[in-house]
Amino acid sequence: MTPRLFHASEEAGILRFEPRPSPTPHPDVDRPCVWAVAESHLVNFLTPRDCPRITFGAGPDTTQADKDRFMFGARRVVAFEAAWLERLKGATLHIYEMPTETFRQVDAGAAFWVSYDAVSPIEEREQTGLLGALVEAGAEVRILQDFWALSDAVAASTLEFSIMRFRNAGPRRQTA
Repeated sequence: MTPRLFHASEEAGILRFEPRPSPTPHPDVDRPCVWAVAESHLVNFLTPRDCPRITFGAGPDTTQADKDRFMFGARRVVAFEAAWLERLKGATLHIYEMPTETFRQVDAGAAFWVSYDAVSPIEEREQTGLLGALVEAGAEVRILQDFWALSDAVAASTLEFSIMRFRNAGPRRQTA
């Protein structure tokens, strides 16, 4: 069964989503498409589009050691740089619910779906108060001074994760 699918944007009033090249290569996407995310992972997108973020949770293959090290009892974590906090507080997102007919899943862990056809959304809702929305959606929010330390550690773990817009993160800190 296809879950409810969504697309989050800072742009209001989109009446039709046209397929576009992916901003980041994906092995299962070989041409322009419309991206959507399953409702279960919409929380990963409740930040401004260009905000570098690390989102993660325990999956079926996550070790107890990694749960203890990273999760602290949380179900889902969304972490971003402190430099983005004010932008996040002032941002407004538009959450579009997408029809499911032409979408196919391309990444089960990230809950990504694509359509190679143009798509008109079913509904649009405005979302402000993104910090509260993240918490309400079940995420533990972590505000980071060093994006790269957590990013590297999570990538080397057994967690299910997404590291998005990392090209917008601050520089790596020099270690002595």
